[in-house]
Amino acid sequence: MKRWNVAITGFGAIGKSVAALLDQRRAHYQARYGADVRLVGVCGSRAGCFAPSGLVAWSEAQPWASQDGLTGPAFLDTVQPDVLIESGPTDYLTGGAGERYIRQALTSGIDVIAISKGALVRDYRGLRQLAETHGARLKISGATSAALPTIDLLQYNLTGCTVERVEGIVTETTNFILSRMMDGERFEDALASAQQHGIAEPDPRFDIEGWDSAIKITILANAAFDADVRLESVVREGIAAVTPAQIADWRARGLVPKLVACIDRMGDHYHASVRLKTYDSQDPFSQVRAGMKAIRVHTDAMGETLVISKNGPTGTAAAALKDLEHLLMQDQRTDAC
Repeated sequence: MKRWNVAITGFGAIGKSVAALLDQRRAHYQARYGADVRLVGVCGSRAGCFAPSGLVAWSEAQPWASQDGLTGPAFLDTVQPDVLIESGPTDYLTGGAGERYIRQALTSGIDVIAISKGALVRDYRGLRQLAETHGARLKISGATSAALPTIDLLQYNLTGCTVERVEGIVTETTNFILSRMMDGERFEDALASAQQHGIAEPDPRFDIEGWDSAIKITILANAAFDADVRLESVVREGIAAVTPAQIADWRARGLVPKLVACIDRMGDHYHASVRLKTYDSQDPFSQVRAGMKAIRVHTDAMGETLVISKNGPTGTAAAALKDLEHLLMQDQRTDAC
């Protein structure tokens, strides 16, 4: 049975969710792929944990003993995993620690599953080339709208088609707020409710100003179409300026507002945007309610494909472990040849 050592950097809420789910799936990996998958190291900004034989199941009640200073370059040098799951905060301006971990891992030939988006939005093309140069693989499902199957749909399921347009409702916060406003709530109350439900951050500007959607659609455009889209070139709208009068007008006309991230094919190029759009009641996007996400792809040969997803709290972790399972699957096929 082949041993797979996994490390997680950025051990916050998402990283802990990945760790718990990984522990639950170990028997499945053994039975399905003949893979002994073990979490051997985790780290945050100041400290980390490393156990060569594998860390036992983590819980809030029984956390692992941490070692100060086991972080940064020293962490990967010490742990030397087969797969790195990078789940730290997104820093789209500098890439932050996440980009440093990803580059170090890929340069060392370590497969990377990226959840944090900063490095990907800054230089996806460069990271992909780095992975190819060093024989590593870079997977990004967790960074492209969690459990909503976006990148796989574009890279694999619609292979052979020419994609003319992609529309995505990819930010849960904005969809939640707009849905609540259409039900009669004020913007401030809908936002407060989103924060109470853990959907919106204490500082929600990243979502409501459209940055989250813009980052996701930039990564998708570059990963799926090698589009070389730059975040600063994405036309971006938010929802903070939506007024009660607009809501009343849309409701009277049977229209439903959504903040939609789009990729449009224009000749040989693709352009990305984030816009506030309205849909009539017969359009499937009008039925994408609070707590849901969706992607619609228009192609030349396969027509229109629509996927609607309602994620739970483990959606992002599950997407990252889907990427892990794809790595195991690919390795199994290679061994069989």
